[in-house]
This record gives sequence, structure tokens and C-alpha cells, in this order.
Amino acid sequence: MSAVPKPALPAERQAFYAKIDQANVTPLWEVLHSLISATPNTPCKPYLWKWATVHPWILEAGKLITAKEAERRVLILENPGLRGRSRVTHSLYAGLQLILPGEVAPAHRHSQSALRFIVHGQGAYTAVDGERVTMSPGDFIITPSWTWHDHGNPSSEPMVWLDGLDIALVELLDAQFFERPPEEAQHTTRTAGESFASFGNTMLPVNHEPRSRTSPLFWYPYERTRAALATLAKSASPHACYGHKLKFVNPATGGSAMPTIGTFMQLLPQGFRGKPYRSTDSTVYSVVEGAGRMKVGGETFAWGPKDTFVVPSWMPYTLEADGEAVLFSFSDRPVQAVLDLWREQEG
Repeated sequence: MSAVPKPALPAERQAFYAKIDQANVTPLWEVLHSLISATPNTPCKPYLWKWATVHPWILEAGKLITAKEAERRVLILENPGLRGRSRVTHSLYAGLQLILPGEVAPAHRHSQSALRFIVHGQGAYTAVDGERVTMSPGDFIITPSWTWHDHGNPSSEPMVWLDGLDIALVELLDAQFFERPPEEAQHTTRTAGESFASFGNTMLPVNHEPRSRTSPLFWYPYERTRAALATLAKSASPHACYGHKLKFVNPATGGSAMPTIGTFMQLLPQGFRGKPYRSTDSTVYSVVEGAGRMKVGGETFAWGPKDTFVVPSWMPYTLEADGEAVLFSFSDRPVQAVLDLWREQEG
């Protein structure tokens, strides 16, 4: 089918456009429909990265460059509709980071907020603002904006985690800052588990006054999260679209654990067949347990443990599980919500 030709502009209108163009002015009516569309018009596409495919590449990268040389040895998960832009969605970044036994990823800090979700391996640590925790698969960990952080692996096995950052959002606002300290690793000045003891047991220090929108609890261990989902599954019926789903929160405020990135964990019961669902936040999923399928846009993506997949904004999709399955996910929902932009639709 041939494209419908656009009618030629009258000569005087063309001349007017040329005249105002010299002063960096352009007519709204020529671009209005592309600027304000009837529904979200994202270039983001659905896609799935199979662990069986990317894991050998991650290990190969470990032979080609050290963690110190790379600063962060990461393979970026680029959305196929956003190639070359280091984005998994229009607003967020995702990558799989490797740290080998004996390595240290040097300390730095940046204005971008970051999460790491542990995918593979056990025994490596992360240090955030002077407190160090040992990481295990399924753990969700926050690096708040402008906090010193470094990672090390004293274990005997490689460790891989999923990084999620609000790089595109910060870039849009021209608020990027980055700094390295003189030392490779920060000095740990706080007791391991101190933040969890203070904020991870439905209690707060009596004199705590929130100084940030980011949760003061930066480590959410999977053991606790999984137990909460299991208890919920015994006492409540699953949602028709997304099963049993919990969001990670800031215990000091009740809001999102991160101000720019929403983080969630959900359990799909055995044999779950979800009804169609869509929302305005493009969402990145990491499979913790189980296997199943995502059906979206006429395509079916079969997922299993450690796979990563992305669902674009406002594109209806369904989730199905064979046995019981657990999925971690993140999106820019908190930003959309505070701007009164976020919406969802079921069925």
C-alpha cells in the first residue's frame, strides 16, 4: 500500500515557516498530533533476554576486562526499539553486572538512584554509605542518589545482579553528577545489618526524621519477601491479572522505596492464567522462580528462572505460570503517580 501523499503547502505558508525558522520558532499545528497523541506512543517494544543466552556472554566479559578497568562490568539490556540509547524502557536503564571472586568494583557515587536485584551467585557484598551487607539471590538492594557505594566478592563463585537506574530521567532533567573518592573501597563505619535492625522490623528509631524520599532500609532480603508472599497466598485469593503482588516501601513514610523507581514482587499460583492488564509504566521483570509465558502484542514469550523481560507502556499483556512462579519487577510508576499521570486498565 502506498503512502497517502501530503498536500503541498501554499507558497505563502511555506515562506512564513521559513521566515520564523530563522529565529528558532516553529508552528505547533504542524506537530501537534505527534506531540499529544490519543494514547501512549512509546518506541519501547516487548522483549525477553534468556539467561541461557546472556550468561555465557557475561562470563566471557569477565575474561576480557576486570571490574576495576570497567568500573562496573555490565552488559546493558537495550530495548530493541531504543538501540544505542542505553535504555530498557523510555525512562529507565537495566543491565546485568558481573563481579568475579576476589574482585572489588571501586567506590563512587552519582545523582542517579540505583537498584540491584541479585540474580545469580552468593557471598558477594555491597557497601552503601558505610554499611556492608552480604547479598543472596532474590535480594533487592537500593543505592540512593549521591551515596557512596562499592562491591566486592570474597566468595569462590561469580555473582551476577540486575542493575536498574533512573539514568534517562536524570538526564532529561540535566541533573547528572558523578564522583570518585581517593580510595578504591569505602571504610565501613556501621554495623552490618544496622539499617535492617532499625527499619526492617515494622519499627523505627524513636527520633528518626526522614531526610530523603528514599527508604533508609537499603537491603530487602528475599527470605522475608518470599515468606510474606507465601503467607498472603494462603489467606487471600490472587488478583485476576497479576496474582499476589506486593510493593517494596519506605518504612519511614509508607511511600515507594525509591522516589523514581517502583519495585515489586509477585507470586503467580500454579497454573495461573492472568487476565489482560495494561498500565502507563513500562515494566521490567526478572524471574526469580518458576516458568511461564507473557503474551503481548500477538507474541508469546516463554520465560524461566533468571530471565529478564520488558512490557511497554499501555500495551495489554497476560501472564501465565506453569508451576508456582515468583517475579520481581521495576518501573517508573512513582514518578507518574506523583505527577498524576499513572493509570491502569484491567481486562
